[in-house]
Amino acid sequence: MSTASLSLACQTRRHQLIQQMLAQGGGVAVIPTAQEMTRNNDNHFPFRHDSYFYYLTGFCEPEAVLVLIATAEKQESILFCREKNIEHEIWDGYRYGPEAARQHYLLDAAYPVSELSVRLEDYLAAAATLYTSSLFDHRLTPQIQQALAGIAAKSRTGIQAPAGLVDVCRLIDEMRLHKDAQEIACMQEAARISGLAHRAAMRAARPGLHEYALEAELLYCFRRHGAQAPAYPSIVASGANACTLHYQSNQAKINDGDLILIDAGCEFDSYASDITRTFPANGRFSPVQKTLYQIVLAAQQAALACAHPGAGYMDGHHAAVRVLTEGMLETGLLKRQQVGNVDDAIASQAYRQFYMHGTGHWLGLDVHDVGDYRKPHSAGDAATTRAYRPLQPGMVLTIEPGLYVRPATGVPEQYWNTGIRIEDDILITASGHQNLSQDTPKTINEIEAWMRGD
Repeated sequence: MSTASLSLACQTRRHQLIQQMLAQGGGVAVIPTAQEMTRNNDNHFPFRHDSYFYYLTGFCEPEAVLVLIATAEKQESILFCREKNIEHEIWDGYRYGPEAARQHYLLDAAYPVSELSVRLEDYLAAAATLYTSSLFDHRLTPQIQQALAGIAAKSRTGIQAPAGLVDVCRLIDEMRLHKDAQEIACMQEAARISGLAHRAAMRAARPGLHEYALEAELLYCFRRHGAQAPAYPSIVASGANACTLHYQSNQAKINDGDLILIDAGCEFDSYASDITRTFPANGRFSPVQKTLYQIVLAAQQAALACAHPGAGYMDGHHAAVRVLTEGMLETGLLKRQQVGNVDDAIASQAYRQFYMHGTGHWLGLDVHDVGDYRKPHSAGDAATTRAYRPLQPGMVLTIEPGLYVRPATGVPEQYWNTGIRIEDDILITASGHQNLSQDTPKTINEIEAWMRGD
């Protein structure tokens, strides 16, 4: 994605946010990027910008703050960033500096970040409402307190601090939930690269390797094809390890007969992918593995049938749970004499012994992306009683049913230590949905053929 198109997209988003602020009476929004974090001594963790800040600016440098002014008299986007410093650039790389940043990122003004506290005092003195968030408090508290203290010292002149405080993240969350063309293009590329990485790991897998060898295939493929980083720590779980949902040590030796569950996705131009595939270490599913795998695949297909505009967010989960529960009863994982029929097992949540997570989540700048899963509040509604929101074009979510069978009394032993999850990245479109990760082998025949080299 070109930097020019990104800058234009961010300019449009800032305008949309300012219009929302004006509709609520106007004010000033203060949105910082992330802080650099020390790992040890003179060594930092790799810097990754704040997602809210990046969504509105496209600016990737640390020590930066975006200020949006939304009043009847003035609507402006102002960036505070590091000054040009050739000596620092020799060590740490290029810095835009305020003037170049203003021009490149299509901002109305830009100033050194050292001037933030002083200029905030002027901005906030004219604002009815301060738009910020508790998410940012630890990053901005000193500057905001200094600005408010300066305003308070001038109270006798009639200057007043903002009377209202609004969580700006709530406004941005709703914007981020609906992806524009620029975002969709990034997510499609992230899914494409991640699919290549999953294919590489499948092709490289064999008994005797360690899980980290397949993780290395993933990381190599991500970077080789232009992704900046993994979107989250990769899960490469063989055998019983696949029954641990967030397994991340990736140290075990892979044995003949193991299934390998890989949950991995890259981040491309700051947008995440999130794909899971489960496949046999030796390239051939056993009959028992096929039985459970087909149940999970059928559950995902049932959930995908609910991925269209107007369907409720949880419709896909309910569809998947029904298919999974039916499979648990048919295989004897659940005993009818103990849990009753399918409806009884769902009502009692007996299925949660083998399927204990939701069937998906929003996906975007964050792998578990922002956005409310339920409809907006109405008067008198409790958060837990609000209906789940309907899916709309431009939303992106994962669909990821699974089965996880740990050893337990009464559970057929042939299924023990088997973990299976299948996950795809789904864009809701006007006519239904698009599977962004559809090129990653998923059916038993596709996986076995790919691992044979066909």
